[in-house]
Amino acid sequence: MDIDEVINKVVNGEIQLHEIDNLLDANAAMVARRLALEKILNIQLPSIGSTILDYSEIKNRNAENVIGGIQIPVGIVGPLKVDGDYAKGFFYVPIATTEGALIASVNRGAKAISESGGAKVKIFFDGMARAPLFVLPDINSVAEFLEWIGKNKEELKDVAKTTTTHGELVDIQPFTLGNNVWLRFVFFSGDAMGMNIATIASEALCNYIESNFEKAKCIAVSGNMCSDKKQSMVNSLLGRGKTVTAEAMIKEDVLKKVLHTSAEAINNINIRKNLLGGARAGNMYQFNAHFANIIAGIFLATGQDAAQIVESSSGYTWTEVRNNDLYISITLTSLEVGTIGGGTRLPTQREALSILGVAGSGNPIGSNAKKFAEIVAATVLSGELNLLAALSNKELGKAHKALGRGIKT
Repeated sequence: MDIDEVINKVVNGEIQLHEIDNLLDANAAMVARRLALEKILNIQLPSIGSTILDYSEIKNRNAENVIGGIQIPVGIVGPLKVDGDYAKGFFYVPIATTEGALIASVNRGAKAISESGGAKVKIFFDGMARAPLFVLPDINSVAEFLEWIGKNKEELKDVAKTTTTHGELVDIQPFTLGNNVWLRFVFFSGDAMGMNIATIASEALCNYIESNFEKAKCIAVSGNMCSDKKQSMVNSLLGRGKTVTAEAMIKEDVLKKVLHTSAEAINNINIRKNLLGGARAGNMYQFNAHFANIIAGIFLATGQDAAQIVESSSGYTWTEVRNNDLYISITLTSLEVGTIGGGTRLPTQREALSILGVAGSGNPIGSNAKKFAEIVAATVLSGELNLLAALSNKELGKAHKALGRGIKT
């Protein structure tokens, strides 16, 4: 069947869009879907169709029913000086966005941080969680079940190892409510973000548990105690992905020269806006000015799971005045990033990771993902610093007029 015949059959309702994959090779199927959709809707999609994506590389890995690709402008922040355990030196950070002024804002914060000696970064937790939900007959069975889990941790670790090359079960965190038990399995996932590793291993663990403790029935491999793609107290307190803190001491002369403000002014804004304003608004685990802006931009550029911007942007900003200098830190409680797997394998996203020197797997395993996480945290710190500075000297609207609307001021 040639491509025109397939297109006509779709338009006539004889076959569905997803069935085209069974009739044509991968890239011809992508073109046929787009052309059929153009006919059905009486529109033209030349820009979406102009893509370097190879659907044979995407099929059964990244997306279904593909018709092309979407382009987002990518800008560069840097050089940003980072002093972490894995990221050391100056880095240029790609940010994908359609919001004018964002990249310029983060870039000015990066300049201030670099001129003050750089950002120090530490990772305090590293582990991807998946929490299956088990139902037991009664609370006596719950107690018996938890005791059994405690006695069989090594066997459960061995089961997890059969499902992954680099992943490892490192902790089991039980939570109970009545006759319901959540086992929050925490995995080391190497340089992968780890959600697939955690899910596949958790399914194997559930099968093993049901076979060896017959009173326990797993009703969902994800029971929301993970907690995936949602802001939650459990992730804020225990971490998911990587818990990272970045800090910097911004010198008084840099505050004046680069940011046109003072330590006192920024500290006042942080306390009254981020902390008090956040509390008054009832913000949950989001006591910051705009972590999500920077996280989203880096995630889109580097092929991270966009839905996990929700939890990855949870965190806190802290400031102190120290002899007219400004101490500032940000803590990301559940930053979920990887340098292999998922969207990181796509060509433009892999190039973006290569700008940071973290494309692919690290040596040792996991070092690239940790390096990446440290750079992300330092970049978030840059964006947070500059926004607080812009608010303190009333530059925010002016910047958005010039860079978001093209209005000269």
